[in-house]
Amino acid sequence: MNSHKTNVLRRWRNFHRHSCLAFLPMLAIVLLTGCAGSHKSGFLQQPTSTAELFGPKEVDPAMRERITHALDRDADEKALRDTLKQQPDNVDAAIPLARGLLARKCPNDALEVLDGILLAAPGDLRALNAKAVVLDQESRHHEAQELYRQALAAEPANPMLRNNLKLSLALEGKTETSGANPAPQQDFRHLAALSGASQCGSGSER
Repeated sequence: MNSHKTNVLRRWRNFHRHSCLAFLPMLAIVLLTGCAGSHKSGFLQQPTSTAELFGPKEVDPAMRERITHALDRDADEKALRDTLKQQPDNVDAAIPLARGLLARKCPNDALEVLDGILLAAPGDLRALNAKAVVLDQESRHHEAQELYRQALAAEPANPMLRNNLKLSLALEGKTETSGANPAPQQDFRHLAALSGASQCGSGSER
């Protein structure tokens, strides 16, 4: 009886030992597969979007709108500058670029853009007018008036140039000797609105 029990126990131990040894490689395979799957899923994971990084509870809507506007503005300015690099005389690109720079209180940058377009397209009336407006914003009224008159010499009846010259003279505190009256107050507000309130930096134009 005792010998029978001994044989049974011996067989059980042998079976248990072999089963454990056989199970260990299987366990290792499962663990390695799990690790590989984990790394694979990590590599395949899509990049987290900006919207996901900044959840609704982390950034208020006003801040989100300002960030979006700044990104759009930067992209627009880059596109306009790229256009001017390829077409230095493209007034349609230079004017909105200068207007946007002036709106962000970057008058020197705006003047640089307009000087470049006037080198490529000398005497262009829109470029002369735009540069004069920037000079008026910088209280350089005498220089602005010279540009308005230069443009008016080529197109005396141009209402925009005539009105802006009146504005410049009124801002300087004088009127034309011909008796031109200062422009209405709303025109002053329209001109002043171009100066904006944001800081100079990379951006875009309207």
